[in-house]
Amino acid sequence: MKVAEGRIGRVFVLRLEDGDRLPDCVEAFAASRGVAQGFCAFVGGVGSGRIVVGPEDASAMPPVPVLTELLGAHEAAAVGTLFPNESGQPKLHMHATFGRGDEVKTGCIRPGIDIWTIGEFVLIELTGLDLVRKRDAATGFELLAPK
Repeated sequence: MKVAEGRIGRVFVLRLEDGDRLPDCVEAFAASRGVAQGFCAFVGGVGSGRIVVGPEDASAMPPVPVLTELLGAHEAAAVGTLFPNESGQPKLHMHATFGRGDEVKTGCIRPGIDIWTIGEFVLIELTGLDLVRKRDAATGFELLAPK
Protein backbone atom coordinates (compact mmCIF):
# COMPACT_ATOMS: atom_id res chain seq x y z
CA MET A 1 0.00 0.00 0.00
CA LYS A 2 1.14 3.50 -0.81
CA VAL A 3 -0.27 6.47 1.11
CA ALA A 4 -0.47 10.24 0.59
CA GLU A 5 -2.17 12.71 2.94
CA GLY A 6 -3.92 15.83 1.72
CA ARG A 7 -6.71 18.27 2.52
CA ILE A 8 -10.05 19.32 1.10
CA GLY A 9 -10.08 22.45 -1.04
CA ARG A 10 -12.97 23.85 -3.07
CA VAL A 11 -16.22 21.98 -3.70
CA PHE A 12 -17.99 22.20 -7.06
CA VAL A 13 -21.47 20.97 -7.98
CA LEU A 14 -22.02 20.64 -11.72
CA ARG A 15 -25.42 20.16 -13.29
CA LEU A 16 -24.60 18.20 -16.41
CA GLU A 17 -27.08 18.53 -19.25
CA ASP A 18 -28.46 16.35 -22.00
CA GLY A 19 -25.65 15.28 -24.33
CA ASP A 20 -22.75 16.32 -22.07
CA ARG A 21 -20.05 13.65 -22.29
CA LEU A 22 -18.18 12.15 -19.37
CA PRO A 23 -15.27 12.14 -18.75
CA ASP A 24 -14.56 14.91 -21.29
CA CYS A 25 -16.71 17.71 -19.82
CA VAL A 26 -15.42 17.20 -16.26
CA GLU A 27 -11.78 17.04 -17.36
CA ALA A 28 -12.24 20.27 -19.34
CA PHE A 29 -13.98 21.94 -16.38
CA ALA A 30 -11.20 20.89 -13.99
CA ALA A 31 -8.52 22.23 -16.35
CA SER A 32 -10.37 25.55 -16.72
CA ARG A 33 -10.64 25.98 -12.93
CA GLY A 34 -7.16 24.72 -12.08
CA VAL A 35 -8.41 21.63 -10.23
CA ALA A 36 -5.62 19.07 -10.45
CA GLN A 37 -6.80 16.48 -7.94
CA GLY A 38 -10.18 15.53 -6.57
CA PHE A 39 -12.78 13.06 -5.40
CA CYS A 40 -15.93 12.81 -7.52
CA ALA A 41 -19.46 11.49 -7.29
CA PHE A 42 -22.19 11.36 -9.94
CA VAL A 43 -25.90 10.56 -10.00
CA GLY A 44 -28.25 10.93 -12.95
CA GLY A 45 -29.24 9.58 -16.30
CA VAL A 46 -27.08 8.22 -19.11
CA GLY A 47 -28.40 7.89 -22.64
CA SER A 48 -25.59 6.10 -24.43
CA GLY A 49 -21.92 5.26 -24.30
CA ARG A 50 -19.40 2.51 -23.80
CA ILE A 51 -17.89 1.21 -20.59
CA VAL A 52 -15.07 -1.16 -19.68
CA VAL A 53 -16.53 -4.22 -17.93
CA GLY A 54 -13.34 -6.18 -17.28
CA PRO A 55 -10.33 -7.72 -18.95
CA GLU A 56 -10.67 -10.56 -21.46
CA ASP A 57 -8.14 -12.57 -19.44
CA ALA A 58 -7.19 -11.39 -15.94
CA SER A 59 -3.83 -13.17 -16.13
CA ALA A 60 -2.70 -11.50 -19.39
CA MET A 61 -0.61 -8.33 -19.09
CA PRO A 62 -1.25 -5.82 -20.37
CA PRO A 63 -4.93 -6.72 -20.16
CA VAL A 64 -7.25 -6.44 -23.15
CA PRO A 65 -10.38 -4.53 -22.06
CA VAL A 66 -13.88 -5.88 -22.58
CA LEU A 67 -16.22 -3.07 -23.69
CA THR A 68 -20.00 -3.00 -23.62
CA GLU A 69 -22.51 -0.55 -25.07
CA LEU A 70 -25.17 1.28 -23.10
CA LEU A 71 -28.28 1.37 -25.26
CA GLY A 72 -31.25 3.43 -24.10
CA ALA A 73 -31.58 5.65 -21.05
CA HIS A 74 -30.10 4.21 -17.84
CA GLU A 75 -30.11 5.37 -14.23
CA ALA A 76 -26.54 5.80 -12.99
CA ALA A 77 -24.49 6.30 -9.85
CA ALA A 78 -20.70 6.60 -9.79
CA VAL A 79 -17.61 7.49 -7.76
CA GLY A 80 -14.14 8.36 -8.95
CA THR A 81 -10.94 10.31 -8.61
CA LEU A 82 -9.36 13.07 -10.66
CA PHE A 83 -5.56 13.32 -10.93
CA PRO A 84 -3.23 14.71 -13.60
CA ASN A 85 -1.54 12.46 -16.13
CA GLU A 86 2.18 12.78 -16.81
CA SER A 87 1.45 15.71 -19.16
CA GLY A 88 -0.35 17.57 -16.37
CA GLN A 89 -3.87 17.14 -17.82
CA PRO A 90 -6.65 16.20 -15.36
CA LYS A 91 -7.85 12.62 -15.91
CA LEU A 92 -11.03 11.22 -14.38
CA HIS A 93 -11.04 7.58 -13.23
CA MET A 94 -14.65 6.74 -12.46
CA HIS A 95 -16.60 3.52 -12.07
CA ALA A 96 -20.37 3.53 -12.37
CA THR A 97 -23.36 1.28 -12.06
CA PHE A 98 -26.08 1.61 -14.69
CA GLY A 99 -29.61 0.25 -14.43
CA ARG A 100 -32.40 -0.12 -16.98
CA GLY A 101 -35.39 -2.28 -16.09
CA ASP A 102 -34.05 -5.47 -14.52
CA GLU A 103 -30.64 -5.13 -16.19
CA VAL A 104 -27.61 -3.73 -14.34
CA LYS A 105 -24.13 -3.04 -15.71
CA THR A 106 -21.07 -1.81 -13.85
CA GLY A 107 -17.82 -0.56 -15.33
CA CYS A 108 -15.27 2.16 -15.96
CA ILE A 109 -16.55 5.17 -17.94
CA ARG A 110 -13.20 6.03 -19.60
CA PRO A 111 -14.45 5.25 -23.16
CA GLY A 112 -17.22 7.84 -22.66
CA ILE A 113 -20.87 8.13 -21.66
CA ASP A 114 -23.46 10.73 -22.67
CA ILE A 115 -25.79 12.34 -20.16
CA TRP A 116 -29.51 11.80 -20.65
CA THR A 117 -31.55 14.82 -19.50
CA ILE A 118 -29.77 15.49 -16.17
CA GLY A 119 -26.64 14.57 -14.29
CA GLU A 120 -25.46 15.85 -10.92
CA PHE A 121 -21.72 15.77 -10.44
CA VAL A 122 -19.87 16.72 -7.25
CA LEU A 123 -16.15 17.46 -7.44
CA ILE A 124 -14.29 17.84 -4.15
CA GLU A 125 -10.85 19.30 -4.73
CA LEU A 126 -7.98 17.60 -2.90
CA THR A 127 -4.96 19.75 -2.01
CA GLY A 128 -1.54 19.14 -0.53
CA LEU A 129 -0.96 16.01 -2.60
CA ASP A 130 1.83 15.52 -5.10
CA LEU A 131 0.41 12.62 -7.12
CA VAL A 132 0.24 11.96 -10.85
CA ARG A 133 -1.12 9.13 -13.02
CA LYS A 134 1.96 7.39 -14.45
CA ARG A 135 1.73 4.72 -17.12
CA ASP A 136 2.81 1.33 -15.76
CA ALA A 137 4.69 -0.66 -18.41
CA ALA A 138 3.52 -4.07 -17.16
CA THR A 139 -0.22 -3.36 -16.95
CA GLY A 140 -0.62 -0.40 -19.31
CA PHE A 141 -2.68 1.32 -16.60
CA GLU A 142 -2.09 4.88 -15.42
CA LEU A 143 -1.35 4.29 -11.73
CA LEU A 144 -1.16 6.95 -9.01
CA ALA A 145 2.44 7.69 -8.04
CA PRO A 146 4.40 10.57 -6.50
CA LYS A 147 5.54 13.17 -9.08
